[in-house]
Amino acid sequence: MDSQKITMGSNGLLNVPNNPIIPFIEGDGIGPDVWTASKMVLDAAVKNSYNGTRKIEWKEMLAGEKAFKQTGEWLPAATLDMAREYLVSIKGPLTTPVGGGMRSLNVAMRQELDLFVCLRPVKWYKGVPSPVVHPENVNFVIFRENTEDIYAGIEFANGTPEAKKLLDFLTNELGAGKKIRFPESSAFGIKPVSKEGSERLVRASIKYALENKLPTVSIVHKGNIMKFTEGGFKIWGYELAEREFGEYVYTWEQWERTKKASGEEAANAELKTAKAAGKLIVNDVIADNFLQQILLAPQDYSVIATLNLNGDYISDAAAAAVGGIGISPGANINYNTGHAVFEATHGTAPRFANTNTMNPSSLLLSGVMLLEYIGWHEAAKSIEDALSTTIKRKRVTVDFYNLMNDATLLKTSEFAEEIIKNLA
Repeated sequence: MDSQKITMGSNGLLNVPNNPIIPFIEGDGIGPDVWTASKMVLDAAVKNSYNGTRKIEWKEMLAGEKAFKQTGEWLPAATLDMAREYLVSIKGPLTTPVGGGMRSLNVAMRQELDLFVCLRPVKWYKGVPSPVVHPENVNFVIFRENTEDIYAGIEFANGTPEAKKLLDFLTNELGAGKKIRFPESSAFGIKPVSKEGSERLVRASIKYALENKLPTVSIVHKGNIMKFTEGGFKIWGYELAEREFGEYVYTWEQWERTKKASGEEAANAELKTAKAAGKLIVNDVIADNFLQQILLAPQDYSVIATLNLNGDYISDAAAAAVGGIGISPGANINYNTGHAVFEATHGTAPRFANTNTMNPSSLLLSGVMLLEYIGWHEAAKSIEDALSTTIKRKRVTVDFYNLMNDATLLKTSEFAEEIIKNLA
């Protein structure tokens, strides 16, 4: 069976051979343990689901500590070239020191490959320990803008010539110096938010909702304070929804216009009619309020479109409600070019490296997302079902074991083997 590359067709759809070459980065810390376990399950599910007619050829690419030891670079150009060439890849957790020096390798990959969507589905698997009373009500997908906001990395340390120059410009050219409480000791960061970047993120979220017949897209923002960045994101999102998807959506902006022109009763009647017609409802929520809603009324949300920093907070807060980031998958996608990097959402946990004890579910479920992305839905569903069965039977790794009664403690590799047993 000759292995082939995944390509993007002229119709905007992926061409996926039966034997695709998919690059992987095993990751730092616990990365090798969770990758080995995840690969075992992914390969078994593909084999079982397609009777051996399909198979993934995994091709290693280097990043993080392993790359640095072998090449002297944390993120070699060859790795980025390989990710570009093969379109779809998967990675374990990578080291990112706090403070000065090397910036996040994860952010660097997103920026270099223009992976403008960070896709984070959040759902509960029965039996997973959760701190909330009804985790089954949490079932939504987060579209986090991935390339702008403060993650653009435009920062200047306090006391540097660059910080002084920016302070002088803010003071003398823009008259904003009085708004800076302690100017001489301040560090500065720039928050770019563009119309184009906002539109492509919201467009992707609306397309996803329509394709999956979901009822709402909620634009989450802090536009009440940041009027032109986060507020712009909200305004541009609504404008795009009405301009490009007017036949299929109804927005809160439309509701507000009808209310102003004809009264609240008429606006509510219009909204009711839109829902009855099966239109997608596009609304917006202030970010701090949404962090409450994750706990109070998560069932009211299905697709979330938000900016980079908000998306970071929201993704982890939502993950906590369904058992933590140890079981939360993620992907970074450019829907225009087809490039996608699927990844574990947790850290490297170096203290537990090579102990064969950690939960591989985050990376494994990211692999499930990968299978769905390339259209291999049967294999993806078989893994989800087997994982759910394994957890319900309380045969789990130490993180869940410590929170369950009468559970059986398994090592990382044993947990993978148990999932494989349950694939049928």
